[in-house]
Amino acid sequence: MSKGRCAACGCGAHGTSRRMFLRGSAAVAGGLLLGGCTERLARMTPGQQIQPVGPASQYTPTVHAAFVRRKGEYGMWWPGAVYDGQAACEKYTRLLRQTAGQLGVNLKLRDEPLYSLAEANQWIDGAKAVASDGLMVMLLDRQQHSWPTAQAAAKSGLPTIVFSPLGTSFTTNTIGMADWPNCVIYSTDEWSQPAYGMRMLAARANISRTRCVVIQGTQRSTQRMPDLGIELQYIPASTFLHDYEMMGIPEEVVEMADQYMRRARSRSGATRDDVINGIKSYCVARDILRREHADAISMDCLGALGSTTVSLPCIAWSRMNDDGIPAACEADTGAIAAHVMVQQLFARPGFQQDPVADTYNDAVIGAHCSCPTRLNGFDADPEPFDLIHHHGNRDAVPRTIWRPGQRITCLDVLPGDGKERKTEVLVSEGTVLDNVDVPPAGGCVVSVRAKFDGDTNVLAYPGFHQLFFYGEYQKATQNFCQLTGLKATIA
Repeated sequence: MSKGRCAACGCGAHGTSRRMFLRGSAAVAGGLLLGGCTERLARMTPGQQIQPVGPASQYTPTVHAAFVRRKGEYGMWWPGAVYDGQAACEKYTRLLRQTAGQLGVNLKLRDEPLYSLAEANQWIDGAKAVASDGLMVMLLDRQQHSWPTAQAAAKSGLPTIVFSPLGTSFTTNTIGMADWPNCVIYSTDEWSQPAYGMRMLAARANISRTRCVVIQGTQRSTQRMPDLGIELQYIPASTFLHDYEMMGIPEEVVEMADQYMRRARSRSGATRDDVINGIKSYCVARDILRREHADAISMDCLGALGSTTVSLPCIAWSRMNDDGIPAACEADTGAIAAHVMVQQLFARPGFQQDPVADTYNDAVIGAHCSCPTRLNGFDADPEPFDLIHHHGNRDAVPRTIWRPGQRITCLDVLPGDGKERKTEVLVSEGTVLDNVDVPPAGGCVVSVRAKFDGDTNVLAYPGFHQLFFYGEYQKATQNFCQLTGLKATIA
């Protein structure tokens, strides 16, 4: 791992509500306390900051944690008499509580260490009885009941993080559990890894409670995504058109549109009216989100609006993803899951795109017309953007400028069928080469060229509507898939 990267995730970038969870996640991922958020939010025009209102936003994850060790002196057996177990317990207790506070997690930390396997089994049974969202087994010993306790927790059916500070395990202890589902082991003195473990437990709980309103078709219906638990609340496409026509042009919309034009690096093609109409779509979507008590949103945009003069929601979805609201294009359920996963785990928005092969540069171009600007994280400064027309030569689109040389992750979710086919997550890492100018090239106006690691044939690059996002999160994604029983595939 290169110098300066987060030990938990390998990224190069640095309350209890879902929004506070996401912001806390960013702090934990970088090993930093939160800072600067209040000043940035204060610059927002009043009334603009959207809030999630679905079940995930109302839920507080509960994590049970306990230390494990012998009751007596360490002596000659590892970690040995040189190890100050009391000091380690105090240190990691402080870090556990600090991390839980940043993530908005209800931490249930056992007052005393687990001194026997019988105590451990009783603790595990108690956590199961209250449907805990996960276990954190904090090893302060390598001997006797320590690793049997870790194994019992991992077999409990509850997702389990095992933290083994250096000196509390050999590879002979970890090799048998290394690839167990529903369990991730962090053998390290670097706290950012078990902190990410707690974040995964919380994210898993929130993802399974996420409600996404999907604007498509003519009927209301409800489905739940297998393996992930995300609820899909389908509502008729006519709902959006009706609300758009009834809204008028509120002053809020004009103020937000003017703010966008002031922030833009340049504006070409897209008129002020185009921007206003796009922001109006944002406000319509926000109102639907509130009315449906949802955490995320998606729409069959071309099917619902393509033949009308109503603005496609490109700028609306860009802004929602900047606000920490997963907003997926084209009612793609895999993209919905990917947006939710990336925001919950990595506290930053992703760019849903159509992959285009570039054989000359052996690269993949991610092309679409709805790209967020806060690529560095929800509490970081946005990347510069231009306001231009959609490739259909209509509507206003923010063309975000991606930073050449920036390491990125590509993630795609292939939903399972709830029977034989398990949900699969395709993930890879690469480097941004440049931003393709459209025009003179054709296609979607946000076109990001990236070179991915490995020797995958770009003509056969797997997946569609994958998310590009800043940072190196391949290993972190694999960890989450192992913890939650998903299939991870390196693309």
